[in-house]
Amino acid sequence: MNGENPAAPDRLPVMQKPDISLAAAAGKLRQLTGETVRLVPITEGEDSRAFHYSLGNERFVLRVNRSADGFAKDAYASRHFSAPALPIPAVVAHGVLDDGNGFCISHMAEGVTLQGLPPQDLPPVLAPVANVLQAIAVSDIGSARGYGPFDASGNGLNASWQEFLSAVSAYDWDGVTGGDQVADMAGRCAELARHCPDVRALVHADFGSNNVLTDGRRITGVIDWSEAMYGDPLYDIANILFWRPWLDCMEQQARYFEVHRPDLVQDKTVLACYQLRIGLQQVHESAVDGAIDDMHWALQRCRAIDSLL
Repeated sequence: MNGENPAAPDRLPVMQKPDISLAAAAGKLRQLTGETVRLVPITEGEDSRAFHYSLGNERFVLRVNRSADGFAKDAYASRHFSAPALPIPAVVAHGVLDDGNGFCISHMAEGVTLQGLPPQDLPPVLAPVANVLQAIAVSDIGSARGYGPFDASGNGLNASWQEFLSAVSAYDWDGVTGGDQVADMAGRCAELARHCPDVRALVHADFGSNNVLTDGRRITGVIDWSEAMYGDPLYDIANILFWRPWLDCMEQQARYFEVHRPDLVQDKTVLACYQLRIGLQQVHESAVDGAIDDMHWALQRCRAIDSLL
């Protein structure tokens, strides 16, 4: 990985990758296509195992995850939000394999991830990345209801944006290093949430590194919508800012916005609230998973952000 601290991953894992039965995956593909295909492993996501295969002149990606929920959201996003300015690979099929794991088959987007692009090759794609973020922000969310993470039918799970932001204040912080301090930060996040704009737009919520594909000139695909939600599009900017210490692609994007779109990074209080929300969620999930080193890193990042308030 490029430009990261070798002691920490670019994004901290919150779920173990599945143990999969290749026989179950191959059987599902035979059932769906009527043919036997050759599965070739490709670079994996944080929670999924991924393979590509060819069928005729077309190339597809098969992903397998312990949960099928995120794949259902990918299918919803590809149906409702894909556009020339926002390329989302079409989902061909998704569901559950015979071994109990979720699966998703989608058309393969060409290119490499921003995370996989050499740092010196990032500058030409920074403006296209910003344009894609804008396309996400202005996507038509139609008649879908609610705020926060949406479900497979496209409806948000929270009654308000402030409710989503404030939810971390109700987490159980027992067993987390510095639990009292973390609880205080969660309380500050909830207080800051009262002053955040009541905006209801599409948010990817995991944008900027291994979920954005490029051919070195343009963005060829935006993938993995499992964390997607309705709220303030600045939340995607905050995600880039939060993770900037670890990856060149995040750091260069953050600098691009600071230089070329200062209007998007000028509200330091709102962005601090969103970064705390992102970081505290990570602290909690890492603690639950027993990923202690990851928990400490996310906690340090939250403390750094909180110290500026």
